[in-house]
Order: sequence, then C-alpha cells, then structure tokens
Amino acid sequence: MAPDFSSDFPASRLTAPLAKDTLDLPQQTQDQIDRIEAMIMCEHSVHQLRSLNKELSLGHRILFHGPSGTGKTLTAAVLGQSTGREVYRIDLSKLMSKYIGETEKNLSRVFDEAEKNGWILFFDEADALFGKRTETRSSHDRYANQEVSYLLQRIDNCSCVIIFATNSRGNIDSAFLRRFQSMVAFALPHKCDQKRL
Repeated sequence: MAPDFSSDFPASRLTAPLAKDTLDLPQQTQDQIDRIEAMIMCEHSVHQLRSLNKELSLGHRILFHGPSGTGKTLTAAVLGQSTGREVYRIDLSKLMSKYIGETEKNLSRVFDEAEKNGWILFFDEADALFGKRTETRSSHDRYANQEVSYLLQRIDNCSCVIIFATNSRGNIDSAFLRRFQSMVAFALPHKCDQKRL
C-alpha cells in the first residue's frame, strides 16, 4: 500500500492519466526519454556490473527543464508507468520551508523506501535545491544550508532513478549541473501545434 503524503513522509504518488504513446513531445525530447526508459529497464544489469566495478556510479540523476505546461511532470509519471515503477513526487519549495528542522529525518524515510522498492523520485521546483547560491546571513540560512547538504549527499548516494524539474535551466547553479547524467529540454508547442489542440 502506497504511503500517504504527510509531514512524516513528504512525498506523494504520481500517476499517469495517459499512456506513453499519447505523449506529444518534440522528436529530440522523445528520443532522450526513450533512452532514459531503456536505461531504467536495464537497471538490474547496471547494478550487476557495479558489483564488478565499484567505480560505476549509483542511480541516475536526470534534469527536466522547460516552461510550465510543457509536460515535465506528466512525462515523469508516464516513465514510471512504462517501466513498471512507482513515481513519488517531492515538492522542494514546500519541503524546504514547511518542514525545516525535520527535513533530514523525513527525507531519509522517502529515500529508504525508494531504494527498497525501486521507486523513481521526482523533485519538483529543483531550483530550491540547485539554485544559485546567496550569501549566508543568519543562523536560519546556515541551518537551511545544512539541510541542503544532507539532501545532496543522499541524492549522490542514492541507487534509484531521480528526476528533477525546473522551469529554467538557467536557474540552476552551474556547479551543480555535473550531478546530472541526463538533461532533457521541454519546449512549448509551436503556434501551429497549439491551434490543433
């Protein structure tokens, strides 16, 4: 039974109302999604290879970037559906403000469950985590930075697939871009496509 979203479990199940073949993405974006899908389907083999070569990185971190309404969340849900994985959505903007102080403990539950069950984690509003850094001015800022550092450590060591979404790649600090093995651009439909909808 899927856990419910709560302060103790700050993630909610994401389901796809559509099948994969109903996604209407630009060809380049669709090709990248197809490669990610194939990678997820072959994940067991990757883990077997990692047992032979400890330098192979764990998990897979993906950045979906593009304006609101371009299908980032829907695509994450469809990827879960097409690969037989449950997808859990974490809204970082709510998490970092609403649950500060309990973040480490609550996120630890989410990551532990994700790794145990092979879930895909979907982090919405990734700017809250990977955004451009500002100067630390108060003890609250320092504590928030500790929370972010913990989250980054869990992400780096997580063996599951993690998808991050942002409305603009430019909002992501360039120092963090190296953390992503895949970056997928989502674009608004052309005007002629919008008329058909």
